[in-house]
Amino acid sequence: MKYYIIAGEASGDLHGSNLIKALKKQDPTTTIRCWGGDLMQQAGGELVKHYKDLAFMGFAEVLMNLRTIFRNLDFCKQDILQYRPDAIILIDYPGFNMRIAKWAHQVRGQAGPRIIYYISPQVWAWKESRVRQIRATVDKMLVILPFEKEFYKKWNYDVEYVGHPLVEEIDGFRANPPVSRAPALHSSQPMIALLPGSRKQEILKKLPIMLEASQHFPDYQFVVAQAPGQESAFYDALTAAYPNVASVSNATYALLSQARAACVTSGTATLETALFGVPEVVCYKGSTISYQIARRLIKVKYISLVNLIMDKLVVKELIQDELTPENLRRELEELLHDEARQKQLREDYLALHDILSQGGHASANAAASILRFMKATP
Repeated sequence: MKYYIIAGEASGDLHGSNLIKALKKQDPTTTIRCWGGDLMQQAGGELVKHYKDLAFMGFAEVLMNLRTIFRNLDFCKQDILQYRPDAIILIDYPGFNMRIAKWAHQVRGQAGPRIIYYISPQVWAWKESRVRQIRATVDKMLVILPFEKEFYKKWNYDVEYVGHPLVEEIDGFRANPPVSRAPALHSSQPMIALLPGSRKQEILKKLPIMLEASQHFPDYQFVVAQAPGQESAFYDALTAAYPNVASVSNATYALLSQARAACVTSGTATLETALFGVPEVVCYKGSTISYQIARRLIKVKYISLVNLIMDKLVVKELIQDELTPENLRRELEELLHDEARQKQLREDYLALHDILSQGGHASANAAASILRFMKATP
């Protein structure tokens, strides 16, 4: 089988590389041409475009790079036509990939490539109307969050839940943890992890509050997980006045494997922290305007993936005005010292792991599903 895989971000490169390995293991005749990164290339994909040339974040940056984006779309279409794959596999990255899905559906004819989407756009959170386009253009949707299957069902669109790819990454890390040389991770004091996000604007909103709370815990070493792309000097300027705060770069999993508790910005990091079994408090704070817009657009009960998947309040969410140093201090005290709360979290985290494992690992499940689908397709 010939596959054309498109991933446009670092996370997509990671999950795409594991999918490539699984496809090649289950079908050694597999050949792959891909948009992604170093990991997908190392896994055996023929790399066409690196995701670093595709990542435009924010409305203004997208507008400034529209010409490049459209050139990339045109190039991708021509490359697909020339390569003539049996299937196009799209990994998240909806702004680009949904355009490719629509185009491929229109031009392929009867013998053209099947269109498979692995890791659904988060249409359940906002832009729910996108489901119509997905249903019309995507032949097979593989989802990684269990509630997505029920969400699509109400739109009369059958999708397959394959488990979450983070499980295999974290299970692999915990089974064979690399030795970290970061001095902050060799402290004699127990650690509390601070994961304040990846973008400067959100870090500046949340990290100062986390740092204020750290002053109430002099017997703990607080460690900030630096985001890729942010300079160490940026963090040093924020943490300089706090003697029990350090930071690490490219060592988030090593930090979480040792942390007693964590303050985590909303997003995938909340799921990673839970899969490491670390008691956490979820933090969100944006500008007043951004928050008011988000409240009106986003239609979910919780902001944490942990709570969304479990469909209950497993981890505390401190949102907007609730995110204060005092509230954070109170929550950390409970996470560190309340044995009943710790026991309940352990039980919920184990249940979460079982739900996301889905009887195996997501990459292997997804590869098996893709091969079954392709064999059944005329």
